[in-house]
Amino acid sequence: MHEPRRNHRGGFWARYWSRFLLLDLLLDPEARPIFIYALVNLLLGATLYSWLEGWSFLDSIYFMVVTLCTIGYGDLTPTKPITKVLTIFVALNGVVILLMLFDQIRRVRTQNICEAQSNLESLRRP
Repeated sequence: MHEPRRNHRGGFWARYWSRFLLLDLLLDPEARPIFIYALVNLLLGATLYSWLEGWSFLDSIYFMVVTLCTIGYGDLTPTKPITKVLTIFVALNGVVILLMLFDQIRRVRTQNICEAQSNLESLRRP
């Protein structure tokens, strides 16, 4: 009888939380630049809103997340023409960032499924 192979990446809960927190994507060399791009956009936008609108940095981060995710609660709204133009760019850019992130999630998770299937097939072979 063959001994079951051990996964060297950790146990069930480590893999679960790694996927839940998208750490598996952050460790992927193809997905990492997209995460960095999203993080730079978030921090740069929050800094600009904080500086131009006079909001706290937390309010600016909140506004950026709500806008990048295209939620738009309306509790914080830009009041100056320059920040309105910035908001247009941020909202359009948010759609692109979400699409890129979803594509990378799809790619990495499909790759993980294919690897798991090939591992199962190799275990079944005598």
